This record gives sequence, structure tokens and C-alpha cells, in this order.
Amino acid sequence: MIAMQPENLRSLAEQLLGGKLSVDEFTDRLSRRPIADVGVAQLDLDRARRCGYPEIVFGQGKNVAALKAIFESLLANGVSVLATRVNADQARELTPHFLGAVYNPVGRTFRVPLESAPDRAGDRGHVGIITAGTSDLPVAEECRETAEWMGARVTMVHDVGVAGPHRLPARLPDVAGADAIVVIAGMEGALPSVVGGYVDCPVIAVPTSVGYGANLGGVAALLSMLNSCAANVAVVNIDAGFKGAYVASLIAGKAAASRAES
Repeated sequence: MIAMQPENLRSLAEQLLGGKLSVDEFTDRLSRRPIADVGVAQLDLDRARRCGYPEIVFGQGKNVAALKAIFESLLANGVSVLATRVNADQARELTPHFLGAVYNPVGRTFRVPLESAPDRAGDRGHVGIITAGTSDLPVAEECRETAEWMGARVTMVHDVGVAGPHRLPARLPDVAGADAIVVIAGMEGALPSVVGGYVDCPVIAVPTSVGYGANLGGVAALLSMLNSCAANVAVVNIDAGFKGAYVASLIAGKAAASRAES
């Protein structure tokens, strides 16, 4: 962790005495710890202040020792852990070291809550998640875990793709009133456009790599979604359940805050 330099501390004290900073602003800046140096990573501890949510760990390519050091530092600094793309072997070695750790083998997410933190699930708006098919579940589970970690209430609707178009209208009441909806689809990626034509909120489309040869590992679905004629559809990267959830949860969080103020 980088300590505040004496000259910075002196400057803050002078601003406080000169009336340029309030006591609350002074204490906030004094207690702020921007970086935690754990050797293998430089953790951004100021991200929650700047961006609304703390740093999330991308587990792919990191060894267990590195992940353990990162998780321990986050928890020590009051940040609950969410790591994505954690494989089963990594999770097996990590779990005994962290009280309350939860691994989702389908979504490949690893979460560690703060022991003293209150349960805020559902405080930050409502996110719907809709999948075209069962093969899209790994991306959907990554999406769900992320949205719940961010405090959103999540409603999941599975297997309502365009091959059976009668299935979607029957499930629309489940996501009625959602602040944002993440729609996850492979193959030709048509479902987000259909959903967009039914709902009055932003639709975050997530193309998946599910499909036969000409699907091109999700490129066909990506291009289809980018060409959506539904005006409320925006698109993230292939298999990016985390990114879809993050954008949707930011929208939901702002909407919930607005409702609380009114």
C-alpha cells in the first residue's frame, strides 16, 4: 500500500486550516488509499469512489498464489471479492483459505463476502437476464453473479430463443419493471432485437460463441446484434457476461438511486 507522502499531508492540513477543505473532505482524503501493492498486482482501491464499484479480478492466467494474495489484500481493505474466469482447479485450492467463499462452476466465478458487511442484495435496482438457449448458461451465470455482487435484484429467464418465439411473451411479466435487461444469445443472435421490441428499458446484448461453423465463434451473433433495428439495444463483447451485467447494473443502480431521492 502506498502511504501518503509528508508533503501531501502538509498540503491537506494547510487547506483544512485555510478553509479550502471541510473536515469531512479532509478526513476522506486522509483515509483514502489509492493503491495496494501485492507484488503481482497493483490493486486500485480508489475505484469504488471514482466508478461506484470496486475492482473485480479477472482470474484467467493467474496462478493460485497470485489470486490468494489479491483476495487477501482486497478483503483487508474492506472490499468483497468477485473474480471471474476462475477454473475448478483454482477454486479447489482457494476455497479453504477464505471463509464464506462461493464458487460457481457454471459461471466460473469466485466470490468472498466481507464478514461484517450487511446483505444489500436488491438495493441497487432490478436487472433481468434472458437467455436464448440452455447452452448460453455459462455466460448467464457469470452475468448473474456479477449483477448480484453489485447489489442488483436479478430475475433470470432461460431458453426463450427465437426457435420457439411463443415462449418469450409468456415470460415477459417476469422482467416487467426491470431497469435494464441483459439478453444472451448465440447462433444468429436474434433474441435481443425481439426483446427490445417488447420492453421500455435498455437491453444489453451479449453474443455467445455457441453455434455451428458459420457462427464463427460468436462473430455472426455479434454482427447481428450490432445491426439490431431495435433502438434500445446496445452490445458488448462475445461471451462477456460480466461486461453485460456491469453495464446493466450501473443503469439499475442509477435508477434505484433516482427513485430513492424522489
